[in-house]
Amino acid sequence: MRPVHPVSHYHITEHARNEMVRRQISESEVASVLSAPEQVEMVNEGRAVYQSRFQIGDPPKTFRVFVDVDRTPPVVVTVYRTSKVSKYWRTE
Repeated sequence: MRPVHPVSHYHITEHARNEMVRRQISESEVASVLSAPEQVEMVNEGRAVYQSRFQIGDPPKTFRVFVDVDRTPPVVVTVYRTSKVSKYWRTE
């Protein structure tokens, strides 16, 4: 698998846009995660999940952005936030 890097130019699918509206996640929050992710993990060939923690409410939230990185520009396929930080956060 190829290494993944911060993303500044990308396309957001209609599905991802709908989920952002439904989940009340702004495009600026997505851009923040993609440009400076705390963690990036390949979930399968060509797809990565970018994630960052934000102190929004209690408990803190983790934003997860799923990106097809095997395309130019990369494509955001879905995004969500979760309070289950420990479920998704890798500790090395």
